[in-house]
Amino acid sequence: MRLLGASSITVAAACGDAESFLRAVAEHEPDLVVVDVRMPPTYTSEGIKAALVVREQHPDTAVMVLSQYVEEQYATELVASRPRGVGYLLKDRVADTGDFVAALHEVHGGGTVLDPEVVGQLLSRAANRDPLAALTPREREVLGLMAQGRTNSAIGAALFVSDGAVEKHVSSIFTKLDLPPAEGDHRRVLAVLRWLDHGEER
Repeated sequence: MRLLGASSITVAAACGDAESFLRAVAEHEPDLVVVDVRMPPTYTSEGIKAALVVREQHPDTAVMVLSQYVEEQYATELVASRPRGVGYLLKDRVADTGDFVAALHEVHGGGTVLDPEVVGQLLSRAANRDPLAALTPREREVLGLMAQGRTNSAIGAALFVSDGAVEKHVSSIFTKLDLPPAEGDHRRVLAVLRWLDHGEER
């Protein structure tokens, strides 16, 4: 707090747990919050979850998250929800007071500040993520038959299931592959392309 005060940053509240932190945000409606990923009582992910709540419920409040290591899932959610006015820094990188205060001002101004280690891990995760991994074995069978050009009726006959069951599997495949209905896009073809791009057998 002394660090922030010496940098002409007014501290409205300092909180010891996620619950009191969220209450303070609602009460003071600050321009910026700084939150530790790990907070009482379990010191696991209370802080980052609270940061996500602030991002959702207080869109005008900038958020700076500090952590000992990269929480990939939550870091992705934090940035993906709205890539403005947000920061994620590892604690061992904020030893330089000037750099830390500059990062706070950047985030407060609507910028995005991400620790290089965070960026590296998120890019690696995105590059290695298999979009087909979320499919069930049955959905992979259905998609494989779609790749052979079979209709829903033909797929149902091959798998000994009803046309309605096939339609449900196909709908689930579109959802899991993030293929919402869109004018000009043939989702069936796009799903098959995903299948082929990841080396699946026809």
